[in-house]
Amino acid sequence: MKAVIQRVLNASVTIDNSTVASIAHGLLVLVGIEDLDTQDDIVWLSQKIVNLRIFGDENQVMNLSVKDSKGDIIVVSQFTLHASTKKGNRPSYIKAAKPQVAIPIYENFIAQIQTDLGKSIQTGQFGADMKVSLLNDGPVTIIIDTKNRE
Repeated sequence: MKAVIQRVLNASVTIDNSTVASIAHGLLVLVGIEDLDTQDDIVWLSQKIVNLRIFGDENQVMNLSVKDSKGDIIVVSQFTLHASTKKGNRPSYIKAAKPQVAIPIYENFIAQIQTDLGKSIQTGQFGADMKVSLLNDGPVTIIIDTKNRE
């Protein structure tokens, strides 16, 4: 799994001119799923995201997690995170899992984050044409790949 985590002052997801998710302070998480992803990847990534200390404490030092700061999370599926640009100018998405594999992993990931965060989160809609808006705070943007746990 690959994730792009953005600390936001606000974020929203719109589908067909209707807002389906909206948060103030928190994280916008774009997640890409591949065939080799497992429950271990789901648990590890969820715990990493929920506990990632990228929010300011009373001294404005990044010492707090989204959980500590009582922030919210929006998770959006994004297969393009697995784009390969090695050859030519047209990206290949061969590593991205097909929906029949990706949807159950995506749903389990959402459930795991809700468990780890201790509250419900908001999401986009898998496979939909989504418009994602955000006001990045910092900007703080972190990229995590569960296959490269350094």
